[in-house]
Amino acid sequence: MSKESINPPSVFRSLDHGFAQAVAASGRRTLYVSGQVAWDSARQLIGGGSLEAQATQAFMNLQAVVEAAGGTLADVVSVRIYIVDYRPEMAAVVGGVFRRFFSNPAPPAATWVGVGALADPAFLLEVEATAVLD
Repeated sequence: MSKESINPPSVFRSLDHGFAQAVAASGRRTLYVSGQVAWDSARQLIGGGSLEAQATQAFMNLQAVVEAAGGTLADVVSVRIYIVDYRPEMAAVVGGVFRRFFSNPAPPAATWVGVGALADPAFLLEVEATAVLD
């Protein structure tokens, strides 16, 4: 898969925050990953009320799904993060976890969305992604 980050100088420098403004990618397969939450394989909530712990588990689940399809997180071209009752002070926690999983030199495009609720009232965040695989 070839992937090119697009970061024009006329917009803010998103690379400092761990994501690209846009990603142009080509490959043979596109993988659309459903929203991943902090459930483990037994459908037990990991992290309880900790946003950092739930984010870590959700990104671990995302990584497992991408790898099961034959890819790696480097193949992810776009990420959407849904955060319940988002407040600016949550950015450092979520951004830190995001950068731990996407520390490659060509990070994905990303969007964060504050939401009122997710499918289970205990979920604090949900992550969905698109990957392009060779």
